[in-house]
Amino acid sequence: MNFITFLQAQGAQEALKNAGEQTGEVVSQEKTLRVIDLILNSGTGGMIIIGLLLVMLFVALVIYFERISAIKAASKVDPNFMNQIRTYVKSGNIDGAKMLCQQYHTPVANLIEKGVSRIGKPLEDINKAIENAGKLEVYKLEKNVSTLATIAGAAPMIGFLGTVIGMILAFHNMASGGGKIEVGSLAQGIYTAMTTTVAGLIVGIAAYIAYNHLVVKIDKVVHKMEANAVDFLDMLNEPA
Repeated sequence: MNFITFLQAQGAQEALKNAGEQTGEVVSQEKTLRVIDLILNSGTGGMIIIGLLLVMLFVALVIYFERISAIKAASKVDPNFMNQIRTYVKSGNIDGAKMLCQQYHTPVANLIEKGVSRIGKPLEDINKAIENAGKLEVYKLEKNVSTLATIAGAAPMIGFLGTVIGMILAFHNMASGGGKIEVGSLAQGIYTAMTTTVAGLIVGIAAYIAYNHLVVKIDKVVHKMEANAVDFLDMLNEPA
């Protein structure tokens, strides 16, 4: 009896060991599910929509990094710039002030150059010229930024379009099943619905954050432009 009991215990232990190994295999198989598998299982419609969203994400990243580089260059202002302009203007060296502005090629320098070129005319004309030049500089800074806003709004809607397409496919498969609903027949539609929604939200959120970050950076440059323009106009109003 003891021998039989020993064999039964050994068999139970081997059965538990095999069950544990099978469970581990199942868990490992579940963990191997990759993003590429989700995309490939989303069907033709899902892959087309995700491909479009990836293109939109690429465009958004290109615009963001290009604008960040341009805004960073535009925001550089020499602390002694206005002091040098003041020295040139007070000494009557207008050409020297213009050449100094042309050396920097920044929005602030372009505004001041426009004002310097109008010295001798009424102050209202100088102020108007600076305002018009400022509008042009802001337009240059905001180049393609509106595209980011469009992507931020359109990407989630495109993702939701994939959701609708996926649900249509799922219900179509249910209707075509002749009353027999199988999970496998619904998988493609569900994959399409879920993956496109997630992809659309990811692209939309990334574009939205990038857009707002650029807006903040541009506002800081505009503030510098306004501050230096006011400083220049005040300098012209100072008594000789």
